[in-house]
Amino acid sequence: MTAVKIKNNRFFDSVLWLIMLAIVVAGVWANYHYAMVSVPLRVIAWIVLVIIVLAIASLTSQGKRTWGFAKAARGELRKVVWPKRQEVVQMTMIVIALVIVLSLIIWGLDSFLLWAIGLLTGQRG
Repeated sequence: MTAVKIKNNRFFDSVLWLIMLAIVVAGVWANYHYAMVSVPLRVIAWIVLVIIVLAIASLTSQGKRTWGFAKAARGELRKVVWPKRQEVVQMTMIVIALVIVLSLIIWGLDSFLLWAIGLLTGQRG
């Protein structure tokens, strides 16, 4: 890109960011000003406002990069090999068994240390 295109692109992005900021500020003002309107209507208005702001954000260079990243991430997610149900159940059982075993080991160590400290301090018989 030439320097002029980059400068124009930055100016265009800045204008879009200012427009988005103005829309959000107007939405906050409207939400406060129209507090007597029912909550579901205000929620719908906020959803519409967020969609508009996201649509404008997608026109910026940063928005285009973010959209490209999301598309690439989705493509990578499709390449993932997901485990079968049986594998998930087996691994879950292994984790549960290890948690139980380690809990018993830590409980035994804690009980032994409590007994030993009691003997050393004269608290136990």
